[in-house]
Amino acid sequence: MARSSATTRLLYLAIAAGIILFDRWTKWLVAQRIALFDSVTVVPGFFKITHLRNKGAAFSLFANAPDAWRTATLVIFSLVALVVVLVLLVKSSHRLSLQGVALSLILGGAVGNLWDRMVHGWVTDFLLVYYRQWEWPAFNVADSAICVGAVLLIGEMLFKREAEPSAERVSPR
Repeated sequence: MARSSATTRLLYLAIAAGIILFDRWTKWLVAQRIALFDSVTVVPGFFKITHLRNKGAAFSLFANAPDAWRTATLVIFSLVALVVVLVLLVKSSHRLSLQGVALSLILGGAVGNLWDRMVHGWVTDFLLVYYRQWEWPAFNVADSAICVGAVLLIGEMLFKREAEPSAERVSPR
């Protein structure tokens, strides 16, 4: 059963909107229930929910840069990335595809973190994976959606099979 372009676009926007809403809700819950810098252990020795503020980009990149420069740069970069993702999503919306789902995840995650950055000047991070002294940088639902979307895009590029054989592969008979 073929889907229309409009239906596919709506599905992609629904995925992005779902990520944005889930991201906003989880960040709100953490801010309401866990004091800043406090943690709740979920899996001892492996996983905590902790309330942190990340003024930088992914993995606190640029966190120590001057506030005005950092915020403006990250907002501009995010807006440019959003435009690129939206253009790619519109181009791929003629049919349901893994690429479209991946771009929707990236779009939702980017909007979720951009929202925090524009409203607060920081992004709320709260998922913390650790083992002994080793800690992965804290992250959130938006970060997770962006990473899953990026992995899906990379996987599709690496493992995508061509729909039609190329001219070089076709042997004349």
